[in-house]
Amino acid sequence: MRITGLTLWLVPLTSHATYYMADGKTCDTVETAVLRIDTDSGLSGWGEVCPIPHYLPAYARGVAPAMEELAPVLIGADLHGPEQLMAQADTWLVDHRYAKSALDIALWDLMGQAAGLPVHALLGGRRQDCLPLYHSITCIAPDEMARIARAAQAQGITQFQAKLGADADWQADVERLRAVRAAVGPGPLVYGDWNCGADVLTATRVGRAVADLDVMLEQPCATIDGCARVRHATGLPMKLDELVHDTGTLLEAHQKGALDAAALKLSKFGGLTATRRARDLCTYLGTRMCVECTWGSDIVTAAALHLAASTDPKLLLNTCDLSGYVGPRLATDAPRRTDGTITPPNGPGLGITVDADILGPPIVTLT
Repeated sequence: MRITGLTLWLVPLTSHATYYMADGKTCDTVETAVLRIDTDSGLSGWGEVCPIPHYLPAYARGVAPAMEELAPVLIGADLHGPEQLMAQADTWLVDHRYAKSALDIALWDLMGQAAGLPVHALLGGRRQDCLPLYHSITCIAPDEMARIARAAQAQGITQFQAKLGADADWQADVERLRAVRAAVGPGPLVYGDWNCGADVLTATRVGRAVADLDVMLEQPCATIDGCARVRHATGLPMKLDELVHDTGTLLEAHQKGALDAAALKLSKFGGLTATRRARDLCTYLGTRMCVECTWGSDIVTAAALHLAASTDPKLLLNTCDLSGYVGPRLATDAPRRTDGTITPPNGPGLGITVDADILGPPIVTLT
């Protein structure tokens, strides 16, 4: 099976409500890059990456030049396996892992279709049917965040991420955590996420002010050292996201005692191939995992669900139905949340049918 062409689209995804995070980061309408790989077998594989502006070293319009640079390696290549071809891509073009994430997902989709198996069967086997979801709550007034939490809880959600730091008011962040914790009652998991937007002092003040609550902190500072200092000063468990993006950073965070949980996002690591390695390391370390991606629609959501489904249920903290936060949906047969959980597709490859009519005209076609 040889690759005969690459086609790339940029599709605007609009959040159902404007999403506010620390340091002025927002999600309203952002572009997602959708990649299709065609082969001489007649099979086509789909990939997607959707970077959030000002979040990580990635941007949607960087995917096209990366694919053009990689075209000499990809076009005509005999696809024996995603790992083999991604190793060649890494030699030809160093890093640019966010762009390669879409490529890697499409390669796994192709391999699953060729084998007649869902991707999760190739990643270790399906370990559970219903995957636990968390609901992410935009950083707004505490009472309104509590209302959103109660509404999500009524739909079966038992894990809640409260965004913090959008107004640089640490006392308001204390009230946000208290309001969400009170709204959902004892038992559900609640954690506050700064997305690297706090300093050690501010995050420590917030953590100590809510130390009587059952809460977890997520990614307060822009360095692993800073997050570790907050972890040790507050005694509250710590989840890391932006700062853990390869096996080296995961090991560093673990050694510094700041890795109670980790967000494994496909675009951070460079696709399913690299994120599976991270998943296996976290399994060895005993670290709880959120398996997801940064943002996106049905393609990247399906890919994350396949990896989550093949992860040890005892260590899978949660996953995310990213496509449920945005429109338009790119595949009508893609999974949707039910009673606070989501079920991965079970068809060959990613197991979804992308509606190309929704994508509009492509921006790049390489043959």
